[in-house]
Formats: sequence, C-alpha cells, structure tokens
Amino acid sequence: MSDPLLIPCPACHGLNRIPADRLADKPRCGRCKAEVLPGKPFELTQASFDAQNRGDLPLLIDVWASWCGPCRSFAPIFEQAAGQLQGRCRLAKLDSEANPQLSAEMGIRSIPTLILLKGGVEVARQSGALPLPQLLGWLRQQGV
Repeated sequence: MSDPLLIPCPACHGLNRIPADRLADKPRCGRCKAEVLPGKPFELTQASFDAQNRGDLPLLIDVWASWCGPCRSFAPIFEQAAGQLQGRCRLAKLDSEANPQLSAEMGIRSIPTLILLKGGVEVARQSGALPLPQLLGWLRQQGV
C-alpha cells in the first residue's frame, strides 16, 4: 500500500487520508461520505478557502463572475479538465463577486484568472480563458 495523501473533502472540508494508489477508486469522506475527488469543480468561498488550501494534491482555482462572458464560455472547459485531472489535481471555482475580500487578498485584477496552489502556496497564475489542450499543457508545465 502506498503512502497516504491528505485531501480535504469538498463538501465538509474534513481532511481525509487516502492511499495514493486508491485515488482512482472514488474515495469517500470519512466524515460526511461525500466523494472526495468528484471529477468536477467544487465551489470555493471565503469560509472554505483555508480548509481547501490544505492537502497534498494541487488546487487549481478558476476565479470568475456571472457577468463575465469569457468566464461563462470557459466553464465547460474547466469542467472537462476536472474530469481528466481527477486524482492528480483538485479544481475549484471562486465567484469573485460573492467573495470580494478573498478575491482582493488573492490580487485578482482580471477574470477569468487561474491560480495553481501546491502545499498552500501559489506556484502559477494565468489570466484569460484557455482551450482545453492549452490548459492541460500549462498544468503539465507546472508539474501537474
């Protein structure tokens, strides 16, 4: 059995220890029984940010707003990426209008903006919507 990874639940934010070789087995949260790696983006908020910023898998955040046309057109691409990156990276969506304080703390100047966090530290940032192959290529360059 491989070393366990710590992964926060997207539903209750509890930390789960999951063996690396079991990430593809659709692990469930020990606390709330929700799927820990659902293969789709989850909602990130000011209240959940600290809990979700922990863990051993990288976290890719899409900062968006409902009035932003490029944000809306990028949403299905981000959803596809979540399915393809399941078990390698967690994907979250942060509504900049609903969470203005967190958006300001993150230094968001334009949307959509992608922020990649590893070990709670920002390692890369990309402004603007990307086609799926470019998004996956950018993440590969970052070691995801």
